[in-house]
Amino acid sequence: MAKFALLSVSDKRGLAEFAEALVRELGFTLLSTGGTARMLGERGLPVTEVGAHTGFPEIMEGRVKTLHPKIHGGLLCRRDSPEHLAQAAENAIELIDLVVVNLYPFEETVARPGVSFAEAIENIDIGGPSMLRSAAKNHASVTVVCDPADYPGVLSALRQGGEALSALRRTLALKVFQRTSTYDGAIARYLAEQEAAPDLEALSGFPGRLELSYKKAQPLRYGENPHQKAALYGSFHDHYEQLQGKELSYNNILDITSATYLIGEFERPTVAILKHTNPCGLGSAETLAEAWEKAYATDRQAPFGGIIIVNRTLDGALAALIADIFTEVIIAPRFSDEALAVLGRKKNLRLMIAKEGQGAGALQEVRSVVGGVLVQDRDRTLGDRAAFRVVTQRAPSDLEWSAMIFGWKVCKHVKSNAIVYCRGEQTLGIGAGQMARVDSSRIAVWKAGEAGLDLRGSVVVSEALFPFPDGLIAAADAGATAAIQPGGSVRDAEVIAAADARGMAMVFTGQRHFRH
Repeated sequence: MAKFALLSVSDKRGLAEFAEALVRELGFTLLSTGGTARMLGERGLPVTEVGAHTGFPEIMEGRVKTLHPKIHGGLLCRRDSPEHLAQAAENAIELIDLVVVNLYPFEETVARPGVSFAEAIENIDIGGPSMLRSAAKNHASVTVVCDPADYPGVLSALRQGGEALSALRRTLALKVFQRTSTYDGAIARYLAEQEAAPDLEALSGFPGRLELSYKKAQPLRYGENPHQKAALYGSFHDHYEQLQGKELSYNNILDITSATYLIGEFERPTVAILKHTNPCGLGSAETLAEAWEKAYATDRQAPFGGIIIVNRTLDGALAALIADIFTEVIIAPRFSDEALAVLGRKKNLRLMIAKEGQGAGALQEVRSVVGGVLVQDRDRTLGDRAAFRVVTQRAPSDLEWSAMIFGWKVCKHVKSNAIVYCRGEQTLGIGAGQMARVDSSRIAVWKAGEAGLDLRGSVVVSEALFPFPDGLIAAADAGATAAIQPGGSVRDAEVIAAADARGMAMVFTGQRHFRH
């Protein structure tokens, strides 16, 4: 009895070699469609067009070609059912033992700028998913392949047969249903966006139904703690290249993401040091070496086991400065040969290249909650400086303004409640994640004292309003001469009065930056 293999693909990588092994070595008869059939014929392989096999031509510009009982009967027929086999014979249905299908490139099509709705619709595959699902349903008897990367493993299993082939068929069937689910989700998302675009723009494009599908990028040794299992999904590795070091951990990936978003706020040469996704020191200067001295001076303890990120090529001079500090990850757009020579001696140190530039990333954030997920636009704005209001009797000096804008960029990336003290382009003290804002202020003052940094003449930055004057008074007592905060407290008048009484300048931005 002939063994039939049905091949119909958009992605033709490796198909000719795979098909040749099917014919020459394993004795398959090839069925195919359109461009796939032409390509196989050009390689000298015997191939039968699906239309000739079914006795029904391709019609409607190829929209109808494989939707035929001789195709789906050949896929769905149970080999262990005498009734199925008899009906196949009565209807001249040949059994199909192998299906190789990948789908019209819908996702790639709609990702192109300016693609028309009509073109997107034409790239919705109907026959392909139908064949894949039929074959996957009957995977007890049919081998189904939707990914060219599986060709070598399929050939090996076909040669072995038996349990090796049965086990692989189950795996491949799962892969098919995952792929068709992803494909259908992409179509649903696109259509929802098109439906929402004309009339619901004010809703920021959030669809009525959210479909999420990500391919596993890698398993992780564990999650935040060793007793938690974890894996990475999506396209993280499209954005970063790891040059050396241990495999990334769950916590590393969170830190890298936070570091990338933070450094993207700055244009001048900048170094940031983070720990547990919080900045613990940041500086900008004419050179990275000078920026490092500023960042490291903020806190010489917290960087132990932390993350360092820079927005210029990391050169040998900076590598020499940071080489003796235990660091988990260093991220840069590029590393010089001298830097790689220095840092390469620390084999476990993870060196990461941000391939698409820092500050890139998702426009929306997704976070799991009980029973579902929260979705929000990523906090990408610093507000409109022209709309910032000086609310005190004294206006900030030019130096104070510069320091406040620098600190405002940093503070939005610190966990709430957040307080940052700055002078020039340097952080001096950072307080993060406290239940009371005054406690964050006290911690930032204490950290500056531990680092031997003088807060006299500094500015204080708060990512949300001061609910009481106490936080501002603590900053003034520490030496801050100016403050920037969103404002909006019912006690704003008291906070402003406290600033005026101490000769401080204060600016309201009108926009907060909570970070939970």
